[in-house]
Amino acid sequence: MQEFKVKDHAPSYLPDGYEWEYIWGDEFDGTELDTSKWDFRTHMMHKRHPGWEKEGISFDGNSNIIFTVFEKDGKVCSTQLQTGYNFMDAPLLPPKNDNPFIWPIGKLENPKFMHRYGYYECRCKLQKKPGWWTAFWLQSPIQGSTLDPSVSGIENDIMESFSPGNVSLHMNHFNGCSVDYKGVPHGKGANLSLDEYHYFGMLWTEEGYTFYIDGVEDGHSSEYVSKREQFILLTTEVKGYRTKVFTATEEARSAIGDTFTVDHVRVFDIKR
Repeated sequence: MQEFKVKDHAPSYLPDGYEWEYIWGDEFDGTELDTSKWDFRTHMMHKRHPGWEKEGISFDGNSNIIFTVFEKDGKVCSTQLQTGYNFMDAPLLPPKNDNPFIWPIGKLENPKFMHRYGYYECRCKLQKKPGWWTAFWLQSPIQGSTLDPSVSGIENDIMESFSPGNVSLHMNHFNGCSVDYKGVPHGKGANLSLDEYHYFGMLWTEEGYTFYIDGVEDGHSSEYVSKREQFILLTTEVKGYRTKVFTATEEARSAIGDTFTVDHVRVFDIKR
């Protein structure tokens, strides 16, 4: 891996064999969320998610955004950020003129940032308590709308940590989230220290995907490659809301106050 220096910030570590250009990122230098780059994700499958709120993030003044598990109105909550939108998650609106013949799709939004190909990197400290999980990933705005992932895009899980220090296999999800769904794992994952920053990255080219953990390759795929621009998500979620009980677990409640710290998110293009 080659070091790419960013003035007054931690460097990036990028795959060898290419010349790179830093085209987009957030160093989290400010005191509030840069809404020209990010929006909050609050809905899933058109419905308001009870555990995803717009509170729960702060800035420490040292170029970090801090995600914190918190309680609101008796619910255990956390925060999800995204630079774009998936059409299946938009909240539904009442039909105009009481017309029953209307597609069940919410209002579409223009993305803050989408891109195709390049290197995507996050530097972060993982959560320390069980009961919630953290993730850095990409998604297509029309994922699942066709049976061809090159056309409709996929979900790339670059980093997903379901328990403290444990990073799961990198997953590519495509063909929707129902009967046509397919998911392919890559790499070995890792068990990492909780007090140090770690780098998670993905090289996306026309030929495939290569995943990296702390500058070391951890999985490659040359199948099911999206040729569509995709957006970035930086998300946290407490456990329990995806069960039939549909409420946070006691383990999640015990995690209140725990944090996930992100130093930067960056996107690099290969110079042609």
